[in-house]
Amino acid sequence: MPEEDMAKVETAVGGASFVKPSYGKWIAVAIAAVVVGAIVLDTKVVRVGSESDIRQQAFSPDVYGVDTFPRIRDFVAQKAVEASEIGALALSDKAKLAETYGTASSTGSIIPVKFEGVVGEGKSGLYNVTIDGVPSEIRVRVQTGPAINGTDLRDVPGDIAFGDFKNQIEYQNAASAINRAMKQVVLEGLDTSALTGKTIQVTGAFRLINPKNWLVTPTEVTVR
Repeated sequence: MPEEDMAKVETAVGGASFVKPSYGKWIAVAIAAVVVGAIVLDTKVVRVGSESDIRQQAFSPDVYGVDTFPRIRDFVAQKAVEASEIGALALSDKAKLAETYGTASSTGSIIPVKFEGVVGEGKSGLYNVTIDGVPSEIRVRVQTGPAINGTDLRDVPGDIAFGDFKNQIEYQNAASAINRAMKQVVLEGLDTSALTGKTIQVTGAFRLINPKNWLVTPTEVTVR
C-alpha cells in the first residue's frame, strides 16, 4: 500500500503493531461530490423573460394595469351597444339585457355601452348625462375621478379570473391598477371643472344591478 495513503499508527497491543489507513480525506471528497450532484439535479435553469421567469417575479399591479387596459378598451369598443338601444330593455327585461349584451358576473352582469349626451350636474367626479332615446327613469352617470371605483373594467372581458392571482389582495389590486391605467390614458387631460353643459361621447361599461341607475366607467371620452 502506498506510503502517502497510510498513516502508520503503532499501538502496543500484545507486542503487535497495527497500521490504520487514513481514509478521512477521501470520504470528505466523496460526500462533497454527492452534495454537488444533488444541487445540480435540483436546479432549474430559468431563461430571463420566459414564462417561468415572469411567474417568479413579484406581482406588480401597475405593470399589470398598463399592460391590460388597452385590451379591455378594445374589447369594450367592439362590444359596446348604444345606450338608446337598450334603455327600454333595461326597464322591461333586465335578465334579457344581461344575457344578450352582458358579461356574466357574480355581482351583476357588466354591460359595454356607448352614447353621446349632455353633461349635467356632477358631484365627487360623478356626472349625470342626459342621452336622447334613454328613458327619463334611467339615471346615467359617468366616473371622471379623481377616484375611479369598482371592478367593472377588470370584469368586463370575462377572462380575468381570481384563480389567475395569488390571493384576493392581488385580484383586487389588479382591478384598481386597471382603473388607474384608464385614468391616465383617458381622463388625464379632461377638465372636469368645465364639463357641465358640454356634449360628450363616451364608451365604457356599467354593472347591471339597478336597471334605473347606470354608473359608467369610461374607456374612451371625447368632449365636444
